[in-house]
Amino acid sequence: MANNNEEFCKDYFELKAQEASYFDFIRIFYSSNLDKRNFFDVSIGVTSTIRGFRRRWLIFISIVLQRLLLWFKNPMENLGSFIELLQNYPSFNGGFIQLFFNILQGKVVRPEKSSEKFKSMIGNLDLRVELDKKIKIGDIRYNRHVSIMAAKLSYENEALNKTVIQQHWQMHFLGLHNFWNAYEEQYSTQAIMFQDKIEDPNLIVVAFRGTSPFNANAWITDIDLSWYELEGLGKIHAGFMKALGLQKPIGWPKHINQEAQEQNNSSSKEFAYYKIREELKKILSKNDKAKFIVTGHSLGGALAILFASILILHEEEWLLDKLEGVYTFGQPRVGDEQFGKFMMEKLKKFDVKYYRYVYCNDMVPRLPYDDKTLFFKHFGSCLFYNSLYYGKVLEEEPNKNYFSLLWVLPKVLNAVFELIRSFILPWIKGNDYKQSWSEIIFRMVGLIIPGLSDHGPVDYVNLTRLGTNLHLPQSQEGLKQD
Repeated sequence: MANNNEEFCKDYFELKAQEASYFDFIRIFYSSNLDKRNFFDVSIGVTSTIRGFRRRWLIFISIVLQRLLLWFKNPMENLGSFIELLQNYPSFNGGFIQLFFNILQGKVVRPEKSSEKFKSMIGNLDLRVELDKKIKIGDIRYNRHVSIMAAKLSYENEALNKTVIQQHWQMHFLGLHNFWNAYEEQYSTQAIMFQDKIEDPNLIVVAFRGTSPFNANAWITDIDLSWYELEGLGKIHAGFMKALGLQKPIGWPKHINQEAQEQNNSSSKEFAYYKIREELKKILSKNDKAKFIVTGHSLGGALAILFASILILHEEEWLLDKLEGVYTFGQPRVGDEQFGKFMMEKLKKFDVKYYRYVYCNDMVPRLPYDDKTLFFKHFGSCLFYNSLYYGKVLEEEPNKNYFSLLWVLPKVLNAVFELIRSFILPWIKGNDYKQSWSEIIFRMVGLIIPGLSDHGPVDYVNLTRLGTNLHLPQSQEGLKQD
């Protein structure tokens, strides 16, 4: 069915899983009039490009998974909150032994979610908060290590962020932001900002929060196949753009005026791209030598590279000149091949580094599906690390779409090795690599769903410490080495 997306793009393809009925699940395979269904919103001519069983099968899978996530949204949220609460009881009660005695004495301290001691589920998978003291400023590993630690920290509450950044890292915390999504009509995007020192900073870091394990909305965004085509850029994932601050129905104006805010019912709301851009200009204008990096894990990685792309769209040359690099970890696909070519050309022009790290069988970088018709493709080199933290620069990660039957056994065997390695690595490298009980359980789940535990932060932090130092190929000349 037609909608108002034509105001900012000529072609679009949008799935609305919440509108799909049970009968629509079947109609996907045979209907010649999908464009007339409420759940299927496309521009003229796009429908003819998705004929064939294989293509419709991918749409079916996306719709069904989104509906399942919608159905279980509240139970997932409640389960996630319950698990987080359980994970934090030991730290709030002085450890497992003291917790046991507190239970016997009826003196159990209930974890407070706003406390600087409270950690998210991601934070409990990897308890490390200190930067590796062996990696100093000037070390080629420094930016990537600070980036993954910042990306990991972005999952936490404001109090913990402030404590870690200012007391542990000896840096200056600028804030944790919660941004509005005009399409979902809710706050869906979070990011932290900090700088390396209070006065005359040399480096400002922007880290977008990624996909939380029990956040149904974030997973829906990851598996959605919807896209909008922006003139000159190409086709870009619709959900990621909405999360970053896409304005309904006008797209990406360089500045948001009062009329646009009224259209989006957002006169008092902040949108990720526009607010972060404003803050960066304010801070960077005080120090000509200062640079900034943008980073994120999972969905946060997609938002990080998309942030750079909208800076390019708006021809923000002054900011792009100060953009030291974009570092993403376990990032899903963002756009089509045309978008990739556009970005590589512009990143080279502005001398911006783009490092896309992928650990082993991590499933998220292999989403959404890479298909010639559905358009999603990665761009730039893949900095791929195996389970020994040995890295290679590849054009694409192995098993690029994850679901190949040929990879099932190798993935299971690798998951078994990673579980065993969890107990061996601390003996070889020291207690800093000792894994939490939450991570051990997560590894066990990875035996059933290989690649799920690979998406956690532990291995990405480890590869920035232990992994091979990789360099971009000469074909990407103009992108400085990490």
